[in-house]
Amino acid sequence: MSKNNINLEDMPSMEELLGGQTNVNFQENTLVKGRVAEKTDKGVLLDIGYKAEALVDRQEIKNWDTIQVGDELEVYLEQIEDEENIPVVSIHKAELQKAWDSIVANYEEGGLIKGTIRNRVKGGLIVDVGVEAFLPGSQVDLGPARNLDDYVGKQEDFKILKINAERRNIVLSRRELLEAARAEQRTKLMDELIPKQIRRGVVKNITEFGAFVDLNGMDGLLHITDMSWGRVSHPSEVVKVGEEIEVMILEVDRERQRVSLGLKQKEGNPWDTVDVKYPKDSRIKGRVVNVMPYGAFVELEEGIEGLIHVSEMSWTKKVNRASDILHEGDEVEAVVLDVNKEDRKISLGLRQTQSNPWEVIKERYPKGTRIKGKVRNMTGYGAFVQIQDDIDGMIHVSDMSWIRKINHPSEVLQKGMEVEAVILDVDADHQRISLSMKKLTDDPWQTIQNKYQVGDVVEGKITKLASFGAFVELEGGIDGLIHISELSDERVNRVKDVVQVGDTVKARVKNINTDERRIGLSMKDATEGSEIPTSLAALHSNTGNDLGGLGGMLDDAFQRAQEETEKATDEAPADEDDKATAAAPANEDDKA
Repeated sequence: MSKNNINLEDMPSMEELLGGQTNVNFQENTLVKGRVAEKTDKGVLLDIGYKAEALVDRQEIKNWDTIQVGDELEVYLEQIEDEENIPVVSIHKAELQKAWDSIVANYEEGGLIKGTIRNRVKGGLIVDVGVEAFLPGSQVDLGPARNLDDYVGKQEDFKILKINAERRNIVLSRRELLEAARAEQRTKLMDELIPKQIRRGVVKNITEFGAFVDLNGMDGLLHITDMSWGRVSHPSEVVKVGEEIEVMILEVDRERQRVSLGLKQKEGNPWDTVDVKYPKDSRIKGRVVNVMPYGAFVELEEGIEGLIHVSEMSWTKKVNRASDILHEGDEVEAVVLDVNKEDRKISLGLRQTQSNPWEVIKERYPKGTRIKGKVRNMTGYGAFVQIQDDIDGMIHVSDMSWIRKINHPSEVLQKGMEVEAVILDVDADHQRISLSMKKLTDDPWQTIQNKYQVGDVVEGKITKLASFGAFVELEGGIDGLIHISELSDERVNRVKDVVQVGDTVKARVKNINTDERRIGLSMKDATEGSEIPTSLAALHSNTGNDLGGLGGMLDDAFQRAQEETEKATDEAPADEDDKATAAAPANEDDKA
């Protein structure tokens, strides 16, 4: 027989070729089997038992080089007939359908599946699990994924969140598996952690109040106060995100699953030996780390700070604000004044690094030394005179005159005036110098009886009028009082009816009291022939007793003068200078 002649009896029947599928009830979107009837350059003709053969594109056949006529293929029937009445089939879609059938048969929501991350799409990643599945960006990692491209190509296990076979949609999660693994690791780690244990971890996040450190299973909080014994303004000054550090376990709260960490506790507390390192009166160097109105904090070493109070910044200047002297970042030298280990406080002094000028003044200007200086300031109770640089001494109003009652220093002094005075006392501890102008001369009241005797007729100028009499300035600046009853032999209702301020008058000395610094005068007894008996004069001069009632009247008058003066003068503030004023000896008008 010629090879071109075909023996029809030897050819398999269509039923045999299709395995009994000649009467198949074809349905679209199902899997069907067929045999290769012909192989061409474009593909193969596949006999699926239908009246027309289906064309399978060459691109869909993976084993193109080895496929032969008669080979069996399983394809996906998309259409029974197209416009040319030919079935439309696909090997690729058949493979997808078989993959979906396998997934539906073998997996369910909540189960695990292995896959390879293929590419990035909007909102997440595509994972090949036999079919394409979607991995949302929120389900990629424990935290927000910064760059999804970093995950492409990785083969991972995933949890199936959702399967929709009809829509051929699978949603996966990698985060839930990580969280489960982390929870298991956290439980294991919580059983291992104990206080004072040293662990390594990675700084995961930084906040205003501290940093969270990943301990390879759970996060622990490293609070800002446990980062350093020194001053920390922000946690980023000590740690950085991604940095691997060693920390100490401070506290483990298994109920709430919280761990407190510490950095500074790995080292000894510097305050434990602070009294040995910085004994009282020792000199230190440090950096100003904080300035408050009341003082400046100086860092001696990490974790150790001392305070320089404003009162310890200058020997001579009154410092109202620490910022007037020191600024943050300044390197300073100071002296340790006190160490309170329990309260963790160190008092420092800036001025103590220099010699105390008040002690120098005390040695240089002993009591009784005469000085000259300018009046720099005045108050109601005295004047401040510059002695040296910023050191002033004070002349109290009671030390300005032996013979006059000075109510305000402006009565005898002016600001800027150069004056001479005597050093009364230098109190280095309280930084005060007391001066006196009146002690430049002897007290005239000590020799008053050598100059005036009871019965003498004297001449003076009226300096002041009062309702009870007139004050007369005698030679040497001493004031005497003419009582209203001693102005004239006739009754006097008003003092100004007889004398005026500035008048020069003659009067007789009728009373001298050196203890009380008082001189009583009389104009009506100053006429010729009006003499005081010597015996009575001597008696009155020595005792100051009443002479025909005059002594009592003079006492009353001087007392009233004193009261009127005090009433007219505002009291100075009750500070140490006021106390000094109150303790100072009164001059003759005070005693009057």
